[in-house]
Amino acid sequence: MSVRKAVILAAGLGTRLLPATKAQPKELLPLFDTPIIQYTVEEAVASGLEQIIIVTGAGKRAVKEHFDRSPQLEQALQEKGDTARLDEVRRIAELADIVYVEQREQRGIGDAVLTAREAVGDEPFALLFPDDVIVSEAPGARQLVDVFEAHGGSVVAVEEVPPEQIESYGIVDGEPVAEAVYRVRALVEKPKLDEAPSNLGIVGRYVFTPEIFDVLTKTPPGKGGEIQITDAMALLMRDQPMFACRMTGQRYDTGRPLGLLMASLGVALERPEIGPELRRHLRALELAG
Repeated sequence: MSVRKAVILAAGLGTRLLPATKAQPKELLPLFDTPIIQYTVEEAVASGLEQIIIVTGAGKRAVKEHFDRSPQLEQALQEKGDTARLDEVRRIAELADIVYVEQREQRGIGDAVLTAREAVGDEPFALLFPDDVIVSEAPGARQLVDVFEAHGGSVVAVEEVPPEQIESYGIVDGEPVAEAVYRVRALVEKPKLDEAPSNLGIVGRYVFTPEIFDVLTKTPPGKGGEIQITDAMALLMRDQPMFACRMTGQRYDTGRPLGLLMASLGVALERPEIGPELRRHLRALELAG
């Protein structure tokens, strides 16, 4: 069965990025000139996923508005003769077939995924966290879809984590089955360095079989009364194989202030129209320091 749908989680409060997120969804904070969530939607589209399901929460109307048509703005750009920006705002509105569902309470990632159950239906789907922006030649979600189609089980994205960061990640205990692909034996949530089975940390890309929904309904709440997706994955592994894919490319964690700044710089430096000038500025700052 092919993977046609992507679920993008955009219901979080973004408290780590306050005060910037007090009145603006964190998913709309810009990386240079493009909102974080647009990178995620474009990745899903580039991965061949046909429908995007965005899980939103209270105060996230602006996310929908970003991907909707804006007749007043389009008319203003047209009257100014600004065809380049007019084409861009129209392109955004035509990026994908997007469906919105709302998570009414903050009950964890597992609950947010369950919110999308009706929209997904009885088929496999990709799950993408906008906080993780993946810049790669092969789209991040596509790399996982390829593993799913080759091996026939749910897939989690991993990357090699420095020793000092092991305690901040869910860590995979896996057995190699192909280049950069592992069959998962266990998932260990934020282990001590000397207890970690590997240095492969879970990052925000997954492909799940539809059985994850039934498992989530049976997953007891964890810390803070939230339904944890890693707990559900551990239960799913009792009945189905699960695989880990070590993705290629650069991942930026935009869910924290320094990560957001580094992502913005990384993206901007790749822009030919501003990259050289920005590099000169950064070198000047270093010399001045």
